[in-house]
Amino acid sequence: MELRHLRYFIAVAETGSLTEAAEQRLHTSQPSLSRQIRDLEDQVGASLFVRTARGVELTAAGRAFIEHARIALNQVEAAVEAARRAAQPAKQRFALGFLTGQEMNWLPDAMHVLRDELLNVDVTVSSDYSTELAEAVARGRLDVAFMRAEPDFDLAYEIVDREPLVVLMPSDHALAARDKVAVQDLAGESFIAMAGKARFLRTVVDDYLERSGVKLEPAQTVDNPAMVMSLVASTRGVVLIPSYVENLMPWSVTSRPLAGDVPTIDLAVGFSPKNQSPTLRLFLSRLDELKARHAGRHSRT
Repeated sequence: MELRHLRYFIAVAETGSLTEAAEQRLHTSQPSLSRQIRDLEDQVGASLFVRTARGVELTAAGRAFIEHARIALNQVEAAVEAARRAAQPAKQRFALGFLTGQEMNWLPDAMHVLRDELLNVDVTVSSDYSTELAEAVARGRLDVAFMRAEPDFDLAYEIVDREPLVVLMPSDHALAARDKVAVQDLAGESFIAMAGKARFLRTVVDDYLERSGVKLEPAQTVDNPAMVMSLVASTRGVVLIPSYVENLMPWSVTSRPLAGDVPTIDLAVGFSPKNQSPTLRLFLSRLDELKARHAGRHSRT
């Protein structure tokens, strides 16, 4: 008895037709399939099928035989897969997360520092809000994330950048004619504030406005960079936001640096100290190289 006999038998049993099994499942001729089934029945010593008006059906012997046949084939397939995995060990997985929009700035540099491992590691990339990234790192769904240093999670953080806040506004806004914008000039403008999922940024902005003695009442709140752009363009509002979002600006939105003592917000690499991944250790050991490459490509004047 050969494996093909079992495959042919199961195909006929599942289709209920010698012709359909031959043509659609096995890609062989119907007479050849019939011979294979007869050979199997001779070896089993019992009829496995009975012909009916609708095709063929399993006999009592066939019903007893089919489950064992399926188990045998599954075991063979499992053995083949195990052998293949042993011959070609599975690649390690390394999952990178980014605060939405930051992947445009940091992914090329992150992949560069992993260059020696890329043949042995499957790298996955995702983007999300900072709080969701922190939870994913804490739960082991991500190995490392470029995010804010969220205080509510048992994670370690390494600061990789301090991003200045800039003012976003409609491209034809009167303030766009200036090289820099003083925060006092925003008084009376329709102000877009950060919402709950961007709480870290909201705190930085609120502290800055308080230190500057400027009171801005939010006309809208938002926590998604794409929605920020839409609101700036549609409501002609202004927003204080980290400079990385300049990568996402459509033609209808522009940015200007702030005048005076410009506030910054930290971008950190967050990871779990419990994560023993060798790829994570390698990545962390090259953070200085990562920061140097990023600074070289994104030098600010």
